[in-house]
Amino acid sequence: MKLIIGNKAYSSWSLRGWLACRQSGLPFEEVVVPLYDADWDRRREGAEFAPSSGKVPILWDGEAVVWDSLAIVDYLADKVGRERFWPGDDAARAMARSMAAEMHSSFVALRRKHSMNIRQIFPAQTPDDDVIVDLNRIMELWAQARARFGGEGDFLFGAFGAADIMFAPVVTRIVTYQLPVARFALPYMDAVLHHPFMQDWIAGAQEEEWVIERFEQPVG
Repeated sequence: MKLIIGNKAYSSWSLRGWLACRQSGLPFEEVVVPLYDADWDRRREGAEFAPSSGKVPILWDGEAVVWDSLAIVDYLADKVGRERFWPGDDAARAMARSMAAEMHSSFVALRRKHSMNIRQIFPAQTPDDDVIVDLNRIMELWAQARARFGGEGDFLFGAFGAADIMFAPVVTRIVTYQLPVARFALPYMDAVLHHPFMQDWIAGAQEEEWVIERFEQPVG
């Protein structure tokens, strides 16, 4: 398999696709493509990017191609078994899938105004009202998952899985912008940030030389 991703410092959707590949346990080739560099438009027109209209991440597995983070999760779960990504309990799995889908389609204000930048911690500012709404909903979801299904584990549904993969970039945004969160969320965020896969991604981001100035501002 070959996974094409954007800059590790900035590309939140690439992080989700990459974590999914690591979670699968399957070997894959990682290809990092600098976002918005001089060759970006030309590169997006290439055959490897055609199925996704130039978006990353995009996963090639022989002739099969998957170009959406949540679709990559589901594709890999089909290959290795859904228990590696989703809880075994029906009620827990239903909630985990719903949370992953909500993350995929929602929280626009948080994503738009606080772009991912793993290499920075900006001075804390009071978030806009629509960002606070997003954060409150995320805290509600995390609290429900942890209370109902977290058990003795460190993650939303006990073991690290698809829901944590989908929310991992949110954790980094909260740290980068020092956004307000409930006290109960801090151990969960710490567990995500110190997961071995996340540590590998963060280390890779620190080694990158590319800088995109528009993502280097406190509020995007």
